[in-house]
Amino acid sequence: FALWLDPDLTYTCALWDEGDTLESAQKRKLDHLIEGARAAGARRVLDVGCGWGSLLERLVRTHGVQRAVGLTLSDNQARHLRGLALERTEVRVENWLDHEPAEQYDAIISIGAFEHFARTGLSRAERVAAYRAFFERCRAWLPKGGRIALQTNVKGNNVRMDKQTVRDLQFIIDTIFPESEIPALSEVLESSEKRFDVVRLRNDPDHYSRTCQEWFDRLRAHRDQAVEVAGEKTVADYERYLSSTVGHFRNRHLGLSRIVLEAV
Repeated sequence: FALWLDPDLTYTCALWDEGDTLESAQKRKLDHLIEGARAAGARRVLDVGCGWGSLLERLVRTHGVQRAVGLTLSDNQARHLRGLALERTEVRVENWLDHEPAEQYDAIISIGAFEHFARTGLSRAERVAAYRAFFERCRAWLPKGGRIALQTNVKGNNVRMDKQTVRDLQFIIDTIFPESEIPALSEVLESSEKRFDVVRLRNDPDHYSRTCQEWFDRLRAHRDQAVEVAGEKTVADYERYLSSTVGHFRNRHLGLSRIVLEAV
């Protein structure tokens, strides 16, 4: 991953502006979500699906958060984060379903984790119930007026796909992100009803298309090193995933939603 992500290993869609590098666009994304959650200067912030820790680092080192708690399911990510020795940060290998904080948070941020909250093959009603369980727990962890900033892939509204597009999407589900399900935007909103108000929503598929193109170009530039680390098949799989995903977002087969919700 270090061969083709930015130096902070941010493995989620960036927020681009004119003249951006991948590094600056990723920091802009983090700042956008931190601002939306009103997390800057907060006492306690939860990061659900903290990945390699770029948000946690941004919270404590740039935005003055007193205590940042990150949840991950990856022992490797937790080991990497503990090696960074970030001040005022706690990393837990723990599912949000099992998380029982001793006190409330001031803000919650989740980037690129929501897609893993429901299994493939569930009905819409079952998916909404799974997502509602997440929002129910978040509401209990926040005071009234506390905010969640959420970034997630969503199903696109362009359902006109050729056979190769369908095959590529299925390949990504089976090979790159198993045990995941892309939600419809309507499912996210429905599952948050009665607990949160939506205060901001933007759809940025072109931003993810550009991010994946940048990742693909960087992987190709370091291909020989990548093959040494991960092997030819793995590198070829990721090349297929990244190159096809550029088109999935550009053609609106997939969307990228950034949502700010406020507890009622």
